[in-house]
Amino acid sequence: MHDAQPSVHQFDAIIIGAGQAGPSLAGRLNAAGKRVAIIERHLVGGTCVNTGCKPTKTLVASAYAVHTARRGGEYGFSTGEVDVDMPAVAARARQVIDDSRGSNEAWLDGMLNVELIRGHARFIGSKLVEVNGQHLTAPNIFINVGGRPGIPDLPGLMNVPFMTNAGMVALDVLPRHLIVIGGSYIGLEFAQMYRRFGAEVTLIERSDRLIPREDPDISAAVRRILEGEHIKVLTSASRIEFRSDGQDTTILLETEAGPTAIVGSHVLVATGRVPNTDALGLDAAGIACDEHGYIRVDERLQTTVDGVYALGDCNGQGTFTHTAYNDFEIVAANLLDGDDRHVSSRVSSYALFIDPPLARVGLTQAQAVATGRPLLYSKREMTRVGRAVEKGETKGFMTVIADAETRQVLGAAILGTGGDEAIHGLLNMMNAERTIDEIRWAVPIHPTVAEFFPTMMLDLKAQAQA
Repeated sequence: MHDAQPSVHQFDAIIIGAGQAGPSLAGRLNAAGKRVAIIERHLVGGTCVNTGCKPTKTLVASAYAVHTARRGGEYGFSTGEVDVDMPAVAARARQVIDDSRGSNEAWLDGMLNVELIRGHARFIGSKLVEVNGQHLTAPNIFINVGGRPGIPDLPGLMNVPFMTNAGMVALDVLPRHLIVIGGSYIGLEFAQMYRRFGAEVTLIERSDRLIPREDPDISAAVRRILEGEHIKVLTSASRIEFRSDGQDTTILLETEAGPTAIVGSHVLVATGRVPNTDALGLDAAGIACDEHGYIRVDERLQTTVDGVYALGDCNGQGTFTHTAYNDFEIVAANLLDGDDRHVSSRVSSYALFIDPPLARVGLTQAQAVATGRPLLYSKREMTRVGRAVEKGETKGFMTVIADAETRQVLGAAILGTGGDEAIHGLLNMMNAERTIDEIRWAVPIHPTVAEFFPTMMLDLKAQAQA
């Protein structure tokens, strides 16, 4: 006698993962009268809400407030000794997480045609999904499973206590000495914020410079900013080994200066992220991935299986909340609005939320040079930006790169106060494909950081400026 097979539940759409793209897509499908199953194995809201943007930027804001209070004398006031209440700092971040997740859950619960299913989904066929022993099918399936911290294969690491960003955002004590492994975006933000909270901080990077995907002048400036706050930065690190030393951890490594041993109370591993695609049963569905586990998608974000789409961090087309949301917009426009949107049409942009922040749009200088196009460059130090001088925040600089023939901006970066907001002036102009001659005639508000974009258009030269 054979066991009875589970009945198959039919939906118009199945969404696997309730991160940034999933709930928004569920909302559009719900409004269109589609019956939707959205499956979440852990926490609604994904990385951004629970362990990423929301809590980390809350912590960055607390650290900025502490730093500003300590600089009170520069602004003409005194606060006395500044004490940091880490349980209160952590509670503030936790409240932001809880409020955001609760809002997302209430939103999904209010969708009449959407069923939120808690459990781990996996494919057992090209259009067949199993969750909690139940079988679900739909003509359209959307994968929005995000990513997780990648753990490097380093000697002794698994034998010592360490944290990733998920543990750090929940930490309610001040480390005596925080050692950060990884000198890129996540590592740099945590290094600076915990230094400002009062911890000793050492930052270890295997490359010869911080944030190696950036241009060398930006890497060097960021290093000066961090070292100016007494963060110890070690680059060109190799032969990294971890040993338990009682309640502390000793890290042995080679640097340009020779063998080094660092003893810390807490270790943060921030060496990159990997997609959550390894337990989805993608092979059973015939869905192809690349060598890093990212789901292969076409210009419309469809996988190698017709009607199955991948959105967000798991598709390798961007690892940011805003790119995940744009993935939703592309798919919704194409499937529901009869549009023809493509992922390659978007202008890339991102920010590093240290203080001052780094904001980038389009190509780096190295990427622009690699195109072989004739280029124009412009650079302005923040010491020459009135708004920065008035705020007493003059670290960093602004750069613009343009095509000398098409007269269009190819890329820009602002490492400076307000740069994460100001960069959108150029991002929008680039998205609209406007030329430097048109941007030059904008009349920006004074005093702002963005007011210098027209000036920088006028300053564009054929030689890269140091």
